[in-house]
Amino acid sequence: MSTNKKIKFSNKRTWSHDLPISFLMQQGVENPGVLSLAAGLVDQKSLPAGLTKQAFDHLFADPRTAKEALQYGTTAGSLALRTLLLKHLSRLEQKSAEALGITVDNMIVTTGSQQYLSLLGEVLLDPGDICLVAAPTYFVFLGVLQGLGARIVSVETDEFGMRMDSLEATLAMLDSQGQLSRVKMIYLVSDYENPSGVSLALDRRKQVVEIARSWSREQRIFVLEDLAYRELCYDGPVVPSIRSFDTTGETVILTQTFSKSFSPGLRVGFGVAPDEVCAAIRDKKGNDDFGSTNFSQHILATALRENLYYDHVEYLRTVYREKRDCMLQAADLHFSNIPNVHWVHPRGGLYVWMTLPDGIETGFNSPLFQKAIHEDKVMYVPGELCYAVDTGRGEKEQPSIQKNHMRLTFGVQNLAGIQEGMQRLANAVKSFV
Repeated sequence: MSTNKKIKFSNKRTWSHDLPISFLMQQGVENPGVLSLAAGLVDQKSLPAGLTKQAFDHLFADPRTAKEALQYGTTAGSLALRTLLLKHLSRLEQKSAEALGITVDNMIVTTGSQQYLSLLGEVLLDPGDICLVAAPTYFVFLGVLQGLGARIVSVETDEFGMRMDSLEATLAMLDSQGQLSRVKMIYLVSDYENPSGVSLALDRRKQVVEIARSWSREQRIFVLEDLAYRELCYDGPVVPSIRSFDTTGETVILTQTFSKSFSPGLRVGFGVAPDEVCAAIRDKKGNDDFGSTNFSQHILATALRENLYYDHVEYLRTVYREKRDCMLQAADLHFSNIPNVHWVHPRGGLYVWMTLPDGIETGFNSPLFQKAIHEDKVMYVPGELCYAVDTGRGEKEQPSIQKNHMRLTFGVQNLAGIQEGMQRLANAVKSFV
């Protein structure tokens, strides 16, 4: 017999409700025929079905390796994969693992990099602890922080990424408020940031390590470097990570994923952290899942070992470079004659960040979003989702959230879809200029 008593959810459940990613997915399902320039998915045709089958066939040619892949793995992840990941990082950094100060014991394999971000937040952040983020930044990680009850403090950015003078000023402000002891992390998407497409300038990569160290007065402040898009570079080589400037290996925590560069369906990511942080993450992960999918790890390890992965990345760069150029050309064609509209020309990644005139809001409840979805049949991510709300400040003290931006992605649509989507979006915007 039902008592109809109210359910008493945890604080974490309360902090995690109504996240924007769910609303965006709902809009996509409920509005058929809408061209999505919002979904951060990868190009369907480029998914490595043939290469994955090759890796599978190679793995299952030997019953011993096949059974290893089908067995439980370890919490930290397959040793064979972590050994290959060490070589992979060395290849990207053009430095030996010894020079980087990284061993397999500093690595944990996770279910995509998103799980690593979540686990790290769980072991480092108590409610009220502070994470500094760029303005704008990856809105799904803002949801992770919100779900932990963390205080999220924004730092100003420019065309070269997070401004180091603003970072110093923000830390000084928190120190003057007696809040420096609550600062635990500085979060940065260093290459082709989601959402802005901007990369952190090389000189700032070294500076942020020095700043984190100099302000670690009461406890260590970590730099959390998210390298989800690192290998999707279209103009120029892969540049050194922030982690490469951390000579002691005690300040920067690096996370990377193969979802964008190989296959999101495999759900394999990894992180590199100091020994004590790794131990904390292993303990938490052991309670959660005993380790990420062993089978996927063996498939990826085979793809890396047989050089199938690196051939695919080169192919992907060609595919996405063409799609990026298509979106930028469509922006020039359809938006260049609209006053006060401008956009970032990203050198990699999957996103174009577009700014509209100050008076045109882009949020879910805005007339523009409603017209775009229901009349013009095109969808984007409102830029305001990528700006943090600082729960430690009163409403009047909140830094103003910029509401006239859009995040556009060229990842999932084909060239014709990109061109048509940009034309539809321009038609919607012109209605409000």
